[in-house]
Amino acid sequence: MKILITGGTGFLGRHVVWRLAVLGHTVCFTGRNAAAARQVLALSNGDVSFVSLEHGVADAAAVLNRAAGQADALVHCAALSAPWGDKQAFYRANVVSTEEVLAVCTAQQTPRLVHVSTPSLYFEFRDRLAICEDAPLPPPVNEYARTKLVAEQRVADSPVDAIILRPRGIFGPWDQTLLPRLLRVMQNGRIPLFNQGRALLDLTYVDNVVDAICLALAMRQPEVRTFNISNGQPLAAGRLFEQLATAFALPYRPVRVPFRVGVSLAHLLEIAARLAPGWEPPLTRYTVGAIAFSQTLDLSQAQQHLGYTPGVSVAEGIMRTADWFANHQELASC
Repeated sequence: MKILITGGTGFLGRHVVWRLAVLGHTVCFTGRNAAAARQVLALSNGDVSFVSLEHGVADAAAVLNRAAGQADALVHCAALSAPWGDKQAFYRANVVSTEEVLAVCTAQQTPRLVHVSTPSLYFEFRDRLAICEDAPLPPPVNEYARTKLVAEQRVADSPVDAIILRPRGIFGPWDQTLLPRLLRVMQNGRIPLFNQGRALLDLTYVDNVVDAICLALAMRQPEVRTFNISNGQPLAAGRLFEQLATAFALPYRPVRVPFRVGVSLAHLLEIAARLAPGWEPPLTRYTVGAIAFSQTLDLSQAQQHLGYTPGVSVAEGIMRTADWFANHQELASC
């Protein structure tokens, strides 16, 4: 198959590029980071090419159209994933890019689109366990969730043959979002535990997400089109942080913080961030809530219709990630 991957220079995208190339597919990927693209190409094993979507590119849709010619499938990994940021930047990265991808798939009659979304759509400030894909969605908690919800709606309303995946808390080698933020807190001080660190956190090792993408690409006449993806091994926040500290040889200095105190502090930091554009607050209300409240996913649909089974456990994934960071510090920021 010839497969086009958007966001191939990002964390998940590069892993998808590498896996599909090893499997013998012809892979073309897009991205805006030329240095990262060179690394992806250097570490690729197979037929891989890169199409730049640098900020100077005036018509990204036209570039995508040329790249997607004769493609058998498109995997849309490109997104802005962060707890904080500019409203317009989120809209451009998550909604407009999805609209461009859908236009390309329609024009090129691409047989299959795999759209990577997020279970952040489910989040609200309360415990939610074994959430199904058709569970009612609360009002979006932040700009990331809001724009990803709009993007999903665009996909659902289009005539394109699309599969939507909602992977939870992706981590692994080359991660620049989830674990690095946690590790910086551990390195610099005490890590807060809200609600006594009992909240169940559902993570997904990156190779398992790539497995799910490969399964989605291979689906024939899908009866279900939206799937939760996780490791299916939720851990209490305190236990997870302890495992991370041990694996990364970092001090584990937990401090119990009342939820209301954490939310109030985060609110003040968000106000400060709005007065200082470009500065990301070290704590947001969403971050506090994500640590304070349980959120676990029901994987029944992925198991039944995709044939998805996590191949790498959370514990093994943490050890692999720690080993990678220890040996690739010079690459971790690319």
